[in-house]
Amino acid sequence: MKAKAVRLHAANDLRLEEFELPEIKDDEILVKVISDSICMSTYKCAILGTEHKRVHPDVAEHPAIMGHEFAGDIVKVGKAHQDQFKPGMKFTLQPALNYKGTMWSPGYSYEFFGGDATYCIIPAEAMELGCLLEYKGRAYYEASLAEPLSCSIGALNAAYHTQMGVYTHEMGIKKGGRLAIMAGAGPMGLGALTYALHRDVTPGMVVVTDINAERLARAEELFPPKAIKEETGIDLYFVNTGDKEDPVAYLREMTNGDGFDDVLCYAPVAAVVEQSSAILGRDGCLNFFAGPTDKQFSAKMNFYDVHYNSAHVMGTTGGNTADMIESLELTAAKRINPAVMVTHIGGLDAAAETTLNLPKIPGGKKLIYTHLSMPLVALTDLRTRAEETGDARYTALADIVDAHQGLWCPDAEEYLLANFVEA
Repeated sequence: MKAKAVRLHAANDLRLEEFELPEIKDDEILVKVISDSICMSTYKCAILGTEHKRVHPDVAEHPAIMGHEFAGDIVKVGKAHQDQFKPGMKFTLQPALNYKGTMWSPGYSYEFFGGDATYCIIPAEAMELGCLLEYKGRAYYEASLAEPLSCSIGALNAAYHTQMGVYTHEMGIKKGGRLAIMAGAGPMGLGALTYALHRDVTPGMVVVTDINAERLARAEELFPPKAIKEETGIDLYFVNTGDKEDPVAYLREMTNGDGFDDVLCYAPVAAVVEQSSAILGRDGCLNFFAGPTDKQFSAKMNFYDVHYNSAHVMGTTGGNTADMIESLELTAAKRINPAVMVTHIGGLDAAAETTLNLPKIPGGKKLIYTHLSMPLVALTDLRTRAEETGDARYTALADIVDAHQGLWCPDAEEYLLANFVEA
């Protein structure tokens, strides 16, 4: 059958192409992709090409479908999986397969398996590893965003703390402790924030930093500190470190000089990493979450504190299947809202350009609907788009979004899928 997809041919070479999908094998599943959210990791893959650890060396001959944060409908099931999966089921996917020690993953490594596509083929290893998940929710975008949310869930779950003279780590962020989310007003930081505030084990204090006043203002609007305090009992603060003469001193003063128990660093910038290290308290755990493209990237860390204060550093690159399931369950229970991450929508024809220019496009997650032809549009620009084009559908979308605190929502998705032309 014919499919369209954005495919990687080489570094900085993404192409929207139509091609023939092969017939599925008995241990494969054919799916219709509905939504895919674009990840900064996809941008890194696009600019690095075969220099990326997950990209196969013969990508020029066998181009890889981009995108790994996707959801859709199952179309056809091979004989080996017909007892578990049925045509018509909604699905989402945990892309971190790590199959037999490889780093292969959809969106990086497969010719016919990825999210920036109208249709794709899920290979046997995804089912073997339990990474193909049935999705029973209403909105496809929530399933797409379960993957990036699972990454932040994994980051908080992977944190650990110690006791003097005891060689067993206590996993997870410190209960009732102090948490800093550095460079945290972007999409992944807001994902971490919504999870930190509503997980079973919560901190007592959360500080979100950034140097972009507009991002911080949006974050504070979505998470009003007074309302959060009343709802959860957690003290929440937003701090612009860009206008502080001494950001480290300011942040440490917020903790009465004790420092933070847990710090998540969401920017691969040496200054931010060093600030993150410097605000750690005793037994503080720093998770360097933001993956750099520079293989020689480094930053200073105070090893006096490592020795005497048990400060420690770690890194996580994604979540596992359990984190993904937790994300879906919390979303279904309305304890977290992944829509806080989304600022733009677009069609498949916008995916390649958006991916290659991702760092230059302000805002949060860019959500692609693969069966639609639509330029990338910020949710805040829907009315402007309506005025420019005379297309009343954009006005209707803007009305729906405005009725939901300016956030993308199931009603908006359903209107979009019902009223916009298929690619």
